[in-house]
Amino acid sequence: MASLETHAPGAGGRSTGMTKEERKVIIASSLGTIFEWYDFYLYGTLAVIIGKQFFSAFDPSTQAIFALLAFAAGFLVRPFGALVFGRLGDLVGRKYTFLVTILIMGASTFLVGLLPSYEDIGWFAPVALIVLRMLQGLALGGEYGGAAVYVAEHAPRNRRGFYTSWIQTTATLGLLLSLAVIVTLRINMGEEAFATSYPLFFGLEGGWRIPFLASIILLAVSVYIRMQMHESPAFTKMKEEGTRSKAPLKEAFGTWKNGKIVLIALFGLVVGQAVVWYTGQFYALFFLQSILKIDLLTANVLIAWSLLIGTGGFVFFGALSDRVGRKPVILAGCLLAALTYFPLFHALTATANPTYAAAIENVKVQVAADPATCGSLFDPVGIRTFTQPCDIVRRTLSQQAFRYEKVDAAPGTPVSVTVNGTEIPFTDGPTFGKAVGPAMIAAGYPAADDAAKVKIDGFFSALGNVQALKVIGILTIMVIYVTIVYGPIAAALVEFFPTRIRYTAMSLPYHIGNGWFGGLLPATSFAIVASTGDIYAGLWYPITFALLTVVIGAIFVKEKRNVDLND
Repeated sequence: MASLETHAPGAGGRSTGMTKEERKVIIASSLGTIFEWYDFYLYGTLAVIIGKQFFSAFDPSTQAIFALLAFAAGFLVRPFGALVFGRLGDLVGRKYTFLVTILIMGASTFLVGLLPSYEDIGWFAPVALIVLRMLQGLALGGEYGGAAVYVAEHAPRNRRGFYTSWIQTTATLGLLLSLAVIVTLRINMGEEAFATSYPLFFGLEGGWRIPFLASIILLAVSVYIRMQMHESPAFTKMKEEGTRSKAPLKEAFGTWKNGKIVLIALFGLVVGQAVVWYTGQFYALFFLQSILKIDLLTANVLIAWSLLIGTGGFVFFGALSDRVGRKPVILAGCLLAALTYFPLFHALTATANPTYAAAIENVKVQVAADPATCGSLFDPVGIRTFTQPCDIVRRTLSQQAFRYEKVDAAPGTPVSVTVNGTEIPFTDGPTFGKAVGPAMIAAGYPAADDAAKVKIDGFFSALGNVQALKVIGILTIMVIYVTIVYGPIAAALVEFFPTRIRYTAMSLPYHIGNGWFGGLLPATSFAIVASTGDIYAGLWYPITFALLTVVIGAIFVKEKRNVDLND
């Protein structure tokens, strides 16, 4: 972390350094929250391996689907965690509540590392995994709001953006920490030992369990640090005056006066911030791996470098929002992202996999069929079964990231797939799936071992690879967009609501926006790609919601920089 020895204007307009207590508040809150995000993102980074361990009763493609559904469960329950722990935070206190959340998160993560596989205990394994994943989501739903409110209520009025921006770095640093641990283990242990064969204890095997088990150390450190913290001054004052809300949920959401503010905060700030954040940190990783077919290690290292370079932007833009306001910074970030995502992802394709970039422009793939036999391929959770030949071939092409154009044929015409004018016969799905790959490679698509793709074999080897550096540069621009919208968001949300319902009211829009609109972005965007045959069509999801936030935010969001949080 950068130095916290900065200066903030004090009483009478004089500049006064950050106090020892204020630094302790920021460091304690940030470290604990980093560990929570580390725990939360371990699962997502290891979803493929976890799918094989806990959903081995299914075929490989279905294993991955169920693993992602279990991952999504953690996002879906986050708003409910916001309600449960937000209410507790407004009734009992900030410190007590996010001490509880970190205990739940840490215990759940540790138990995932101890959980036997499907081969050992049958259906209890995936059920227990989903329950633990939901507990993680509930805990995270209460953690972020508590940390943001706690820091903001300790911060000087005109430096809240800067102070709370340290909390904003924690999601990225937690993701980076999880990537660093996993990449280090994979390089030193080997893929087979990491995935299945490394012996541990109690008959458990697989080095992938080590990052989960190691979280117990992070939990102990986090709990110790948070035990030393004091309650926030705003909550203490409210408690002493007897002005705490007796029913924070009803007060926050049961009246139109406050409910309207929650909706404005959600659609005028958070939704746009969420889709920009998840595009820059998660969809970009998904795009590299699933669309551009970049190997797992290379993709993770490239993303990790972009996060390292760009993370300081959270603090910079948080501090900038103290000077110019939260609203203009966040909306500017949403607008910049919406206007430049298409050229950035085109540049990412051309740089990371130039053979593929040339192929999607030069290889003409047409799917001709009776329109009545072509249905929607929209399948964000990946559980639909397709039976029509038109749907089967389009689904197969999309899954292998082959760009195609759908052409309407006369009624009753059987499906026809042509590659640069040469037809690939269709008899059934499996046969077509085996035939399409070689035909596409012959037409100009890259083979799996194509030398033109970016590839690195270690973290620091990226620095000596010009192609990798160019990719990192493109990814860093997207991460900077993330820092623009995310750096000031905590201060903006804290300032929206009065002290008596602040924890409850700010947590819900944050976790609906980030847990639902953001968390479901990768799956939904890929479903759009599959439906259209255009690898860039999934970008319409973040672009649409980012622009929606720009419009609603510009009209309805009122700037509340420097508002008194004791009101």
